[in-house]
Amino acid sequence: MSSLTDTVDITGRVLVSGSAEGEVLFTDTALSFWGGVDAVTGEIIDRHHPLSGERLTGRVLALPTSRGSCTGSGVILELILNGQGPAAIVLEHPEAIITLGVIVAEEVFGRSIPVIAVGGQAFAGLKTAGRIRISNALADVGSNIALTDKDQAILAGERGEAAAVAMRMVLRMAALEGAAELIDITRAHIDGCIYTGPGGLAFAEKLRDLGGRVVVPTTLNAISVDHRRWLAQGVPEALGKPAAAVADAYVAMGAQPTFTCAPYLLDDRPARDEQIVWAESNAVVYANSVLGARTMKYPDYLDIAIALTGRAPKAGCHLPEERAPRLRVTVPPLANADDSLWPLIGYLIGTVSPDAIPLVEGLSEYEPDSDALKAFGAAFATTSAAPMFHIAGVTPEACEPETFAALDLQTTALTADDLLRAWHELNGAGPGAVQLVSLGNPHFSATEMAALAALCHGRTRHAHVPLVVTCGRAEMAKAEASGAVAALIAFGVTLVNDTCWCMVTEPIIPVDALTIMTNSGKYAHYGPGLTGRTMRFGSLAACVEAAVAGEDRGNLPAWLG
Repeated sequence: MSSLTDTVDITGRVLVSGSAEGEVLFTDTALSFWGGVDAVTGEIIDRHHPLSGERLTGRVLALPTSRGSCTGSGVILELILNGQGPAAIVLEHPEAIITLGVIVAEEVFGRSIPVIAVGGQAFAGLKTAGRIRISNALADVGSNIALTDKDQAILAGERGEAAAVAMRMVLRMAALEGAAELIDITRAHIDGCIYTGPGGLAFAEKLRDLGGRVVVPTTLNAISVDHRRWLAQGVPEALGKPAAAVADAYVAMGAQPTFTCAPYLLDDRPARDEQIVWAESNAVVYANSVLGARTMKYPDYLDIAIALTGRAPKAGCHLPEERAPRLRVTVPPLANADDSLWPLIGYLIGTVSPDAIPLVEGLSEYEPDSDALKAFGAAFATTSAAPMFHIAGVTPEACEPETFAALDLQTTALTADDLLRAWHELNGAGPGAVQLVSLGNPHFSATEMAALAALCHGRTRHAHVPLVVTCGRAEMAKAEASGAVAALIAFGVTLVNDTCWCMVTEPIIPVDALTIMTNSGKYAHYGPGLTGRTMRFGSLAACVEAAVAGEDRGNLPAWLG
């Protein structure tokens, strides 16, 4: 057993080459770098995480894996480029999101840190280590992957330097995923258009300037500002200009300016079994789980690399055998459950299935619609690294009783007490005054806007409580046609396009707002770290009540109490 003063020499599977030594910062809880680590200071800002408040700068970060947002790769890139990153990263098992950010730093900017995966037993031993040393670690860069003539031509630069850089990134990640070959994909969704800092902007503009052009239909995720209205909204130019410039660089490479974190709401959706490349954590789990399309949980920057080449690693959820559940989770009977059930139960199931695909039983009787599954998936993807879920009798691959009957799955039985505990975790602030109601994380659908309009009808919004909804342009156009937008504006709702709450800052969030009310399990989790505010969580109806009364009284829903 090592002591806290020992230096431990580490070997294992090398994901990124290098040498390093430093003090250990150990956790056995997965971490999302986006919403969990400040890209400027290196502070861990996930207020639900055991390492909250620690700085990883210059230390060897030992963590089991990542979780949550695909944008974590952008955060680690910024940390490396601004000198605030860890000296090295030691993982329990290989993971893609953090590692890809380091690979981009190395491939594009010539800056890097070693990343190594050591396995469960060796990782557990690091809890008592004082310092870690990694010496001359050498990574597999994908030289053993079978390439087609087309792949070879791209790698040789016959389609331009941007595509060649992209192919090198694809091959390195294919090696990490254990793929022996690449596959063709039909469409992409880019999450890397979020502005994480100057490094992400420089990356996008470099690919653009090298002549990068997407070769498959490609949509863009929500960006960091409302592209058309950020200046009128009072967003500082220091954020607005570079955030818009990132988006412009991707559009210049041929991506569609959809600017939504819910691409599954667009009219042109992937079909079942279609091989696609999507980033943005909630979109990935929705595509795999609800649509039955096939994508891995792709990190930011690998998404555009694959869109530029049209080729992806043949691994993970692209393969039928990798989509099977590994854990059964049962949900207790819940009488008269309202819409707050879905983000709550998704959040909770993510915590009990942090890296395994779950099969959830006991929810089919509630007949969840697209909005419910959207809320479930977003919260699940916040607390779990798994790329999908199955809900027995609901999601397409779990609709036949015999589909997974032969699997010998460990079972976790959730209880009413578990649900109550998760409710209190999401409600970080006590009952009382609310200064902002936040809706639309992920982006609101037209049906959600109609439901909100119905709840607001005949009511008067509290003069000092803004109610702000983020939504995609396409869904807002549908809501305008139905009359829902006019009704919402009459109530005093502010509608914001193109961006989402994981990026929204002041002044859309009022400077004097101390407590934010939301119906999003994802934002209730990330909000404290991203905004410095405390959060209240509840149903859509409870959010409207808070906007009218100026407070949330903290009443538990009847199905939970």
